[in-house]
Amino acid sequence: MKKETVVTALAALAQTTRLDVYRLLVQQGPSGLAAGEIAAQLKIPPATLSFHLKELAHAGLVRSRQESRFIYYAADFAAMNELLAYLTENCCAADCPPGAGCTPASACAPGRAAPRRAGRKVTR
Repeated sequence: MKKETVVTALAALAQTTRLDVYRLLVQQGPSGLAAGEIAAQLKIPPATLSFHLKELAHAGLVRSRQESRFIYYAADFAAMNELLAYLTENCCAADCPPGAGCTPASACAPGRAAPRRAGRKVTR
């Protein structure tokens, strides 16, 4: 994933209404919701919702489809997973030796100090 694409996606989500819309669509799943249903559930005026959906679509985070006279919007789960993969690509790399298979859950679990590599200087 290109850095510019990541910045665009994060910028789109860095607004409270768009974040609420996106989270609702993620909860709904691939079937999505009609624009009117999104507006009703989140109590957003249709014109305002249209603007925010346009921004999310421009960022590649939502897809739309028309059925009859309704437009349905759904989260683009492939794009979401690409974004998450980009953000966590090198997670815990500094604390885990190559090939150790560390994951955030095992290496950075709450209440458990992450392992330190020998010879690593810790500065605070």
